[in-house]
Amino acid sequence: MTFAQRPVMPERRSLPVLSLRDTVLFPGIATPITVGRLKTLRAVEAALRVEGEDKRIFAVAQRDAAEEPTAGGLFSIGVIARITQVQRFGSGLQLVLYCERRAAAPRYTEVDGVIRAPVIELADLPLRPEEDGALEALSREVRERAVEYGRHRGAPEDVLKQFVGSMYGPAELVNHIAFYLDLPTPEKQALLEILSTEERMRSLALHLYRQIGIVETQEKIRTTVEEELGERQREIYLREQLRAIQKELGEEEDENAAARLEHKLQRANLPPEILQEARRDLARLRRMGRETSPEAQVLMTWLEWVADLPWNQRTDDHVDLDRARAILDEDHYGLGDVKDRVLEFLAVRKLRLEQARSEGERSRAISRGPILLFLGPPGTGKTSIAESIARALGRKYVRVSLGGARDEADIRGHRRTYVGAMPGRILQGIKRVGSKNPVIVLDEVDKLGASYQGDPGAALLEVLDPAQNDGFVDHYLGLPFDLSEVLFICTANFRETIAPPLFDRMEPALFAGYTEQEKHEIARKYLLPRQRKECGLREEQLRVTGTALGGIISGYTREAGVRQLERTLGALARKAARRIAGGEIERAVVGADEDVKELLGRAKMRLERRLQYDQPGVATGMYYTQMGGDIMHVEASVMPGKGDFVLTGQLGDVMKESGRAALSYARAHAAELGVPSDRLQRRDVHIHVPAGAVPKDGPSAGVTMAVALVSALSGRPVRSDIAMTGEITLRGTVLPIGGIKEKVLGAHRAGIFEILLPADNEADLDDLPAEVRSSLEFYLVNTLDEALALCLRLRSIRLEAPEEMPHARAS
Repeated sequence: MTFAQRPVMPERRSLPVLSLRDTVLFPGIATPITVGRLKTLRAVEAALRVEGEDKRIFAVAQRDAAEEPTAGGLFSIGVIARITQVQRFGSGLQLVLYCERRAAAPRYTEVDGVIRAPVIELADLPLRPEEDGALEALSREVRERAVEYGRHRGAPEDVLKQFVGSMYGPAELVNHIAFYLDLPTPEKQALLEILSTEERMRSLALHLYRQIGIVETQEKIRTTVEEELGERQREIYLREQLRAIQKELGEEEDENAAARLEHKLQRANLPPEILQEARRDLARLRRMGRETSPEAQVLMTWLEWVADLPWNQRTDDHVDLDRARAILDEDHYGLGDVKDRVLEFLAVRKLRLEQARSEGERSRAISRGPILLFLGPPGTGKTSIAESIARALGRKYVRVSLGGARDEADIRGHRRTYVGAMPGRILQGIKRVGSKNPVIVLDEVDKLGASYQGDPGAALLEVLDPAQNDGFVDHYLGLPFDLSEVLFICTANFRETIAPPLFDRMEPALFAGYTEQEKHEIARKYLLPRQRKECGLREEQLRVTGTALGGIISGYTREAGVRQLERTLGALARKAARRIAGGEIERAVVGADEDVKELLGRAKMRLERRLQYDQPGVATGMYYTQMGGDIMHVEASVMPGKGDFVLTGQLGDVMKESGRAALSYARAHAAELGVPSDRLQRRDVHIHVPAGAVPKDGPSAGVTMAVALVSALSGRPVRSDIAMTGEITLRGTVLPIGGIKEKVLGAHRAGIFEILLPADNEADLDDLPAEVRSSLEFYLVNTLDEALALCLRLRSIRLEAPEEMPHARAS
């Protein structure tokens, strides 16, 4: 609101300005003011020099807490105050001001060190008739809240009611309460500048509510602190009394604690050097004399850890290969290679144990052996295989999850000097199971990370080295602990993210993805019964046929393991349980795809299928991810242009290089490949690898790109019934690649039964299930010429898609 909009009275003569720090005055208030600064003293003296009783001054608040006020550092609205009393003390003055009216200063001027201003009196806006009721209600609310606020501040309630009740007008009530309310200067100044009484009262009510909330919170905090301090004082007093009583009875508490620890250490059967160190610290504890001191608490906790660790407690190995095989077959379906490797490992341990017993010795070397690394996709049973090994050996089982660990202390522990220090997770697990030779599974070692707190992967180097871990020193314990009898088994998903020195200490056992037949059997024997049990269903209440299981595996999951399959079966069981519990049905039989769709909704996965007919420029390749294998249709197109070569589909550098190598080979051998010369001049070549939103890389698409490119250049169609993979060179040599099993299974699932592979990958065919291998025909090639001869049709014609066949879609 500008000055022109405010209700004004005629301009008065210029008044000296009294600047106030951290104080805002309101009309109708009489208050003492201490004046000591030079400019304020000059202003008061200028007002006192006026003859007669008109000793008035313009009192206004400063915007900041400067030592000396300036004309630019003052608010524009203040009050006209009359000086009623003056008392000198030292170099200052004690004034009593009575604030008469609110006023505004359009400008400030400074003359001879005195700030003056022509003031304009401001009156409250007149009330409208409809505001009377609301103003009365606001007045009552403000009075009640003011009494409540004063009561919280410690004032007597009867005095407060008398003080508030003595104010009759709304403006007087607001001014007095606003002056005494504990608010910052800008907020009080904002209240002073509001001309509407009703609006000013509403704003004051909001401030009262907020201040009451603040005061109540402060009281609650103060009460809580006083109670806690009182309990602490009471505890200290009672402890002193207890100590005095025990002293009179000759039963010192500290001595009892020390004696208890000494007895515990003696029963722990510690090695001599460990016992000597523990007794030295126990003597230090006794010399301290006060169990409640922080250092004594640290010593007691450390001694308890030393006494609780199984220094010489172990479980005897009972290696029965037949029983071990039965346990592995009972817990897991398939994984033949992994089970064979585990049984070999157990057989070696059995023979070494028998040899040691026959020679009458128990050497630490008996327990030494390779550190197994179970490497494979998620959900393939790596952790559960390790648990089965513990069962077969009769050992305790400890799982340590290292995913996301970035602190070396997770392995080696914290030093005793830190608050809240504790040993690392290796010793924590050993203490928990009470055996020094458990099976410890270090889960997700490929997810370790390094930070400024250290590298936990580097700390594992000592743990996993059989030549060093017999004297592993945890930072908290500070004593060597023998880990050589612990059977460590690591699990990981990706080989590339494991540090080379750490990988060098482990012997990998590869977990390949399950075939659809294996998933079918796992779901029937393990997953479905477990989900029935978790949902409270009996076998006859939920029946799932083999056809329905196959539809669930292919249409609702895409993974190398079975974790997503188990979640999907769990969802199916819950849907059936809800209908059975609600009385809709008595039992659920899921026998066809329609039944699955009714319970789970539409299929979430779309499997790639083989093309329905041959066409130029489209070749079927195979790829492998951690979720399993599948096929892809690589497209090549030649069009008039400037000779550019374009690769699309979010391809990595290696895959782009394969495409360029294919183009170079086609150009160098154009005549032999039957490519017309004009097809290589002023033509743009475009190779696209669907799906475009998925990043791809690797050399294994080289053969597929070359076949698609030569097909597009020569016009010869590519066989749609054959899938291919392999790396190529500029000389046309086909090099071996990895992931053969998963890629072939993906092609078989897509309905392709003829596979082209590098000749050097022939040995990998032994990894395929017998039922899959017998249904496929394999072509092993050494050169790209052989691959082109197998994949390209002899005729060079332009094919048109028959009307009854859907148009082939490369995605």
